[in-house]
Amino acid sequence: MKNNESVFPTNFLWGGGVAANQFEGAWDVGGKGVSQDDVVPFIDLEKSTDIPVFESREVITKGLTDNKNIYPKRFGIDFYHTYQSDLDLFQEMGMNAFRTSIAWTRIFPEGDELEPNESGLKFYDDLFDACLERGIKPVITLSHYEMPLNLVLNYGGWKNREVINYFVRFAKVVMERYKDKVEYWIVFNQINSALTDAYLSLGLIKDEEEDIELAKFQSIHHQLVANAMVVKEGKKINKAFKIGSMNYEMQSYPASQRPEDNLAVIQNEHAQLYMSDVMVFGEYSSFMKRYFKEKNISLIIEDEDLKLLKENTIDYLAISYYLTTVRSADMGCILDKIEWNMDERSRNKYLPTSEWGWQIDPIGLRIALDKLNTRYRGLPIMIAENGIGVRETLGDNNQVEDDYRITYHREHIRQLREAIRDGVNVIGYHPWAPIDIISAGTSEMEKRYGFIYVDQDNFGNGTKKRYKKDSFYWYQKVIKSNGIDID
Repeated sequence: MKNNESVFPTNFLWGGGVAANQFEGAWDVGGKGVSQDDVVPFIDLEKSTDIPVFESREVITKGLTDNKNIYPKRFGIDFYHTYQSDLDLFQEMGMNAFRTSIAWTRIFPEGDELEPNESGLKFYDDLFDACLERGIKPVITLSHYEMPLNLVLNYGGWKNREVINYFVRFAKVVMERYKDKVEYWIVFNQINSALTDAYLSLGLIKDEEEDIELAKFQSIHHQLVANAMVVKEGKKINKAFKIGSMNYEMQSYPASQRPEDNLAVIQNEHAQLYMSDVMVFGEYSSFMKRYFKEKNISLIIEDEDLKLLKENTIDYLAISYYLTTVRSADMGCILDKIEWNMDERSRNKYLPTSEWGWQIDPIGLRIALDKLNTRYRGLPIMIAENGIGVRETLGDNNQVEDDYRITYHREHIRQLREAIRDGVNVIGYHPWAPIDIISAGTSEMEKRYGFIYVDQDNFGNGTKKRYKKDSFYWYQKVIKSNGIDID
């Protein structure tokens, strides 16, 4: 028997999340420049749990002249040309919000120009107008693994303090342009992924860094300063803006009852949340101050930086949530890692695992939300990503019977309801993704997350037609009932 009273507020954002570099395509159209993601090829990995690492200039620049490999993010699912019909499907599904990103390289192709590219600005004008005409609020990410390649190759990425000014210039231009069309902004996507992805998150070329650890943390500091500057400048443009930033949330459990393993979980939590701590509280935590001291990491922090951080904190925290892990004392701290992959020691024997080795843990979402609510004292939280990647093919009558996806989202929404009853202020839920798109880590198409199937393979072959999966109709029902009817 259903409870006819929804725990979700009437203005709850039921949406879906994507990123420009994974679905727009049209990588060389309308004056767009080359981004760091445009040179990441499809790699047929022997182990689909590993993520390729781009450590040298040679590997990174190969994509500029390579005619042999496939670069799926360049063509995406061609949303640049199909957005009107795709938005029609989102509207039919009932979405009242749509999280996407603005490609920095569409607005400032090289990143360091003085004037923006009008063609790029016009595209997002048209896109956001089309969203609003359908009753869909744009939720816009400013940086989603998509910095201009020029800033990587010729400036050293975020390690160079000049990049702060280039990014803030970009942010000010788009915030001013779309001030009457966009209310919710996410400055950085999964900012803490910088701990294990120096290239896509920070624009660092590992082989060219004498001290990659120092370069990583200095770059992160520059991003934190940029985040504060965007909050400051955004509020000048429109006081009603809701400006947040985003973490990936990976709740951990101790591998045993040993105190050492429990301490490892706590320390890993401090490490994963150190950037959001700065963005919420306006200062570095005592944990990080001790870490920097013991590791002899001396950041260049200007006096004005500390004032900016303190006075320009975020309005809400966005998170992605896909999986949980197990931690033990012998696994070390995530702060000391340069690349990310799934360690067998991180497996939880009580949880099922996806094809890509990601463990499925709906209750972990409630645990994580309760933790963040306590830590950040009731700060609004937006779930900006949550989903399951599965290999799928069209069945009879062009159907995809994805009961597994329905089960995944149903159980996560069930725990989301419990978290709201616990008192967590959750303002939105954006499944990743409303439609099949290119995978961020592996640049493959066959890792499908969407409620809408796109007839396209890893190499861009296919009709590109869209087909509604069974989950499309299920999510439509969930939204229509404001989260009551999830069974």
